[in-house]
Amino acid sequence: CVFASLFWYALLGPAGAVCHRLVNTLDAMWGYKDDRFLHFGWFAARLDDVMGWAPARLTAICYGLAGSLVGALSAWRDQSGKHKSPNAGLVMASGAGSLGILIGGPVTYDGMLQDKPWLGSGSRAVPQDISRTLTLVDRSLVIWMGIYALIILAIASQF
Repeated sequence: CVFASLFWYALLGPAGAVCHRLVNTLDAMWGYKDDRFLHFGWFAARLDDVMGWAPARLTAICYGLAGSLVGALSAWRDQSGKHKSPNAGLVMASGAGSLGILIGGPVTYDGMLQDKPWLGSGSRAVPQDISRTLTLVDRSLVIWMGIYALIILAIASQF
């Protein structure tokens, strides 16, 4: 989510970041496919998918660059379509693949078992993997900021 907001900030400035946050929040509030929001939240959900398409793929690549590129790209290729979200699935799969861990799997919500896909590769994630995950995110943010700096320098050198 932070990566998508940074993406839209870079493209459209503060208005782009605010717009992304608004759309993402509306999706979180109304984008669920239940009886209450079936006909109301679909637009917010689809718009969030559209706004997240490019940033999700850039984030997946950065996760590979910040960790294991082969693991990230392999998990992206093999598993991203298994998740119901066109963007979250590939980001989670590439992040887990980059770290060489498995995340997801069956889970219980409101007393109901839901069969969620396993994402990544290697052994199941353990609590100690949280710090490794935060390091992966931090490294990816550094890559994004480095790319932004290069773009700004390239634009500034034109003047």
